[in-house]
Amino acid sequence: MALLEIENLDAFYGKARSLSDVSITVEEGKIVGIIGPNGAGKSTLLDSILGLTSCTGRISFDGVELDTLSTAQIVGLGIGYAPERGNLFPYMDVTENLLVGAYRAKNKIAENLERVFQLFPRLQERRDQEAMTQSGGEQRMLSLGRALMSNPRLLLVDEPTIGLAPVVCSAIYDALKDLNEKMGLTIVITEQNVNFALTLAQEIYLMETGSIKMRGHPDELKQEKYVRETYFGMS
Repeated sequence: MALLEIENLDAFYGKARSLSDVSITVEEGKIVGIIGPNGAGKSTLLDSILGLTSCTGRISFDGVELDTLSTAQIVGLGIGYAPERGNLFPYMDVTENLLVGAYRAKNKIAENLERVFQLFPRLQERRDQEAMTQSGGEQRMLSLGRALMSNPRLLLVDEPTIGLAPVVCSAIYDALKDLNEKMGLTIVITEQNVNFALTLAQEIYLMETGSIKMRGHPDELKQEKYVRETYFGMS
């Protein structure tokens, strides 16, 4: 069953078109990866789902059309967003930042805090530390944790591994995999790290210059001549 459906989406920043005729289907309980180079439009796609761009086309979440809803209303339907840019409150500590994300799940704060700290023990160790003093990896974990505090049905994660050390990428991989396999959480990730996405996701969309170039199972895309040459340097 499709939880998220995007059809013929065009997105604009002013008069400049950033996305062109993008169509994506996300089945409930799946991890979908959107790969492509910097500037391909991946972040714009996630922003559009949250109502943060000017766009045309159709975006539907669990049968509800999102085009007339505010960002707060869209989040209220059960969509969590961990942006690559973080958008943390720098002078608030870890716990305070997490609690900001709990406004639509106030009856599950203790339960969701425990889940976040189990996924990312480092955050529990640093729970009283200001966000601005954390490492890049810790801030990425905090951004993910804050999105989870809303108890989402769909988690959007923008570039979760960009600029991070391999050990941190591994921790984020394990957390996302656990959320999907043990809790059934539907996840959409965008990634320039093609290997990370191909290993984690069950379906992949390749996006370039604002359009979907190809889609398929990770094993299928690994065999595509274009993908092998462009993203792995193989003939």
